[in-house]
Amino acid sequence: MAEATKWSVMKWLREKKNVRKIADHANAALDKLDREVKERWPDPVKSAYTALEAQSFAPSRSNGHPPQHSPLDPGAIALAKRMKQANDEAYRAREIAEETFDAAEKQLSTRLAREGCLKAIHAWDMLEEAIRKGEGILH
Repeated sequence: MAEATKWSVMKWLREKKNVRKIADHANAALDKLDREVKERWPDPVKSAYTALEAQSFAPSRSNGHPPQHSPLDPGAIALAKRMKQANDEAYRAREIAEETFDAAEKQLSTRLAREGCLKAIHAWDMLEEAIRKGEGILH
């Protein structure tokens, strides 16, 4: 991907589909690793994270805190919040990279395509960091 940031217009036109495939494979691999790490978390952290994720889909009933009726451990909630924030930031960065690639394709812009590559690399770095933080919970 880093190499693609230096390609000529003609190279981009020939290789753009491969770049998206590579990005999709990298995203899938990181998502799989992220799921595997989360599956190994202690149950209290998994429960707190699941509660936080559920709130993300029902924002009108929540103010960013787990449900009050939930007997979740405060330490687990704090860990889950940090992990959710790191993951959310990484996934927002991925969305921005994908939007940049889409704009590059629509505009036939190699400048935007190069920018999309850089943003994708940044998003992967962010998710890798979130995964490492998640692995830290296991120790």
